[in-house]
Amino acid sequence: MKKRMIFLSIVLLCGMAMLIGCRKQESAAPVATQTAPAADQPVTLTVWCWDPGFNVYAMNEAVKIYRQAHPNVTINVVETAWDDIQQKLTTSLSANQTDNLPDIVLMQDNAIQKNVSTFPKGFLSIEGKIDVSQFAQYKVDVATISGKPYGVPFDNGASATFLRRDIIEQAGLKVSDFNEITWDRFIELGKIVKEKTGVSMISAVGNENDVVPAMLQSAGAWFFDAEGKVNIAGNTVLKEAARVYKEMVDAGIFMLVADWNAYIASLKNIAATVNGCWIIGSITANADQSGKWAVATTPRLNIPGGTNYSSVGGSSWVVMGNSKNPAVAMDFLNATFAGSTQLYDTILPTSGAIATWLPASKSSVYAESSAFFGGQQIYVDIVDYAGKVPQIKYGMFNYEARNNVALALADIVKGTDIDAALAKAQKDTEFLIAQ
Repeated sequence: MKKRMIFLSIVLLCGMAMLIGCRKQESAAPVATQTAPAADQPVTLTVWCWDPGFNVYAMNEAVKIYRQAHPNVTINVVETAWDDIQQKLTTSLSANQTDNLPDIVLMQDNAIQKNVSTFPKGFLSIEGKIDVSQFAQYKVDVATISGKPYGVPFDNGASATFLRRDIIEQAGLKVSDFNEITWDRFIELGKIVKEKTGVSMISAVGNENDVVPAMLQSAGAWFFDAEGKVNIAGNTVLKEAARVYKEMVDAGIFMLVADWNAYIASLKNIAATVNGCWIIGSITANADQSGKWAVATTPRLNIPGGTNYSSVGGSSWVVMGNSKNPAVAMDFLNATFAGSTQLYDTILPTSGAIATWLPASKSSVYAESSAFFGGQQIYVDIVDYAGKVPQIKYGMFNYEARNNVALALADIVKGTDIDAALAKAQKDTEFLIAQ
């Protein structure tokens, strides 16, 4: 889910010193009183989320369901890019000026810990309001701060290899050739595809790459160690991932594009993409390619602990502390994203929004075969992948680390020594954290 943009804008990065300086700020928006209005009293909520074909669509469907029993509640869904959401949250909460903020925001999972820890009064815990035990545990964990849950989990970020069946078959290969393989084998197969068809194997945004982080999580590693210390230089898993990344680019099977729109456009003209399952909505938007796609596991690094399962992105709904109607906001989320199989049955076939709300995954809709993916039961497969994703802790300064590693990868592609590039990324990340 998209996420989809996962790094802060340049403007936000430039203002990071102010954010970090306010790390323990206690003066943000006061906790709103949770008193439900009368059933006939008009109530208006505002929701910010991004991606009209995925998150916005899902939220609008949730609104339809909720209003059937609560016609007095109006919910305005405002499409807002993730980078803009993060910047507005930081600016408004830092200044304690929250009148412009919504009641509910969709938040990247890897941003929740830092946002809530930085602005503890800016967001409301859902403890006692929503039964988080009904969600996949790894999604609950990323949104739990000081023992309290803050996010209502939404999209499943489990990754997979999404393949153009027709292209790989043209190269003399089969979908099964891509299941349970290493990245080194993926490179070998990618070279065959490139030679036989002239088509690049995968693509990604050059300065916002998700592939290397997916490699890390598949091996249970990240940019921080278990104690939260920066773990970039000397990180053997990251070094191996950087090697594989450069080898794919050098081999011409990994196409780097300028931005997210270019990446989405590239899906029409590549042999595969390795990404979170939320990408299904963008893939199926190309109706003329129905029947030509398939799903396989994520490649693994050829190292001890490497697995064929990972996660990319993922997001959760968070109730803002400034909400004038927090009880209604909580009830809305509880009745829909945390309580409606109808909602998930509706949004799954259209957007590929695979639930992390456990009761939804038992629906018969999940067992249906997908005509677009050649009759494959892709949702059964992806739910299985999700249950095998290694658990990691993203850390408080995930954005800073990811941004510096992305810069290091760009230098590595240009010829900089891997150890030297990662050492610089380590130093730069430690410098930002120390401010």
